[in-house]
Amino acid sequence: MKSLSSTGFALFGASLVAISYGLARFAFGLFVPPIRADLGLTPYVIGIIGALPLISFLLATLVAPLAAERLGARYTAVLSGLFGTGGLLLISLAGGAVSLGIGVFACGICTGLMMPALTAAMQALVKRSLHGRVSSVMNAGTSIGVVVAVPAVLFMAGAWRFAYASFAVLAGIGVVAAFVLIPSVSRVLPAGAAPAPPISKLQWSRLFQLSLFAFVMGFVSAAYWIFAPDLVVNLGELRPGDTGWLWLAVGLAGLGGAVVADLADRNNPPITHALMLMMLSASLALLAASPGQIGLATFSALVFGLAYMSLTGLYLMTGIRLLPGRLSMGPVLPFMACALGQAAGSPVAGALVNDFGYADAFAMFSAIGILVAILSPLYPRQIEHEPEAEEAESDTGLQAAYDYQLQNEEGEPYSFGAAAEEAESELESVWEASEANRDGSAS
Repeated sequence: MKSLSSTGFALFGASLVAISYGLARFAFGLFVPPIRADLGLTPYVIGIIGALPLISFLLATLVAPLAAERLGARYTAVLSGLFGTGGLLLISLAGGAVSLGIGVFACGICTGLMMPALTAAMQALVKRSLHGRVSSVMNAGTSIGVVVAVPAVLFMAGAWRFAYASFAVLAGIGVVAAFVLIPSVSRVLPAGAAPAPPISKLQWSRLFQLSLFAFVMGFVSAAYWIFAPDLVVNLGELRPGDTGWLWLAVGLAGLGGAVVADLADRNNPPITHALMLMMLSASLALLAASPGQIGLATFSALVFGLAYMSLTGLYLMTGIRLLPGRLSMGPVLPFMACALGQAAGSPVAGALVNDFGYADAFAMFSAIGILVAILSPLYPRQIEHEPEAEEAESDTGLQAAYDYQLQNEEGEPYSFGAAAEEAESELESVWEASEANRDGSAS
């Protein structure tokens, strides 16, 4: 069986991320209005259900590195896809809050397992000099998945069960493709690469700062992800099908998030963080102020999508830089904090909508985001490897952050000369051997 090229793997990874993140996790808010109407659920119950996939995402993230190590990239991706397929199918058949909750909980497990599986596969299939580009393309899959969900609402506003059944079919296809195309190997380190250094108190301190910012961003964004479509339908009296334009705007604008995060690393991360969090907060206020005007509502979604994806990309890059050599921990901690913030924010948003209404609830969340944006000068910077002025351009950006994941004994980026060719050959041999064993077992 022929392995994927770097470009092929990036596109394939983006497709799996589109299913696991875009469809299984973030598309739920788009269907809240018809689901709530059909199942007779209150905003508070929807808020609780909206928190469940985030809780399961956290639990899955805790075991994902071990799963990727023990099961290998292929079977971790397949396991992720099976949870996604089952969860999406269960949502399509839901008859009440319990079955709906179980379905979205399973989808959260799918989300938590997928990216570690793809990261392990990337290390086996893609040259390390291309890890930054491939990672950016795969991360864009979230926005692509959100966009894919839009036609289901635009053309089948009341057929949410059929839409989720269709998503389950796509997830099932993804399971088969993952089994065929992803190697079963785990991460392999080249000879000469030094083990990751111990985590210092300063690193823990800055990771804690980063996680606090990520938690608040997740908390504030939860109101938009879960209740924005419900707001424009119930407060703005728009048609349920019109909410598709919001998610289309979120997905398209989110594609620019990776570019903004990369530019932030080349310039000033604290200032970029303040600007993006202000934009995210403003998007909530704008939607609450003009829910009945589809143009302004769609513009708020554009602002939200760009800000949210930019912030998650910035947290990813900062986490990688703060913990060089610990790719399974550095970017994971802020992502877990963001998910924890969303899990906390979802039921709080539901309770506030119940007690104060949509407009006041969104205004409160917006105020929290603006307040924390003012504190962005405290956003953590990288600790080591501060570049000289003339080297700043080549030592920044996502690829530069990945370059420091493998270091030599002097703590400098691992040199990819002859050793790189040897490592790539070693990885290729391991992959081919695993394929031969699998094919032999199958026969």
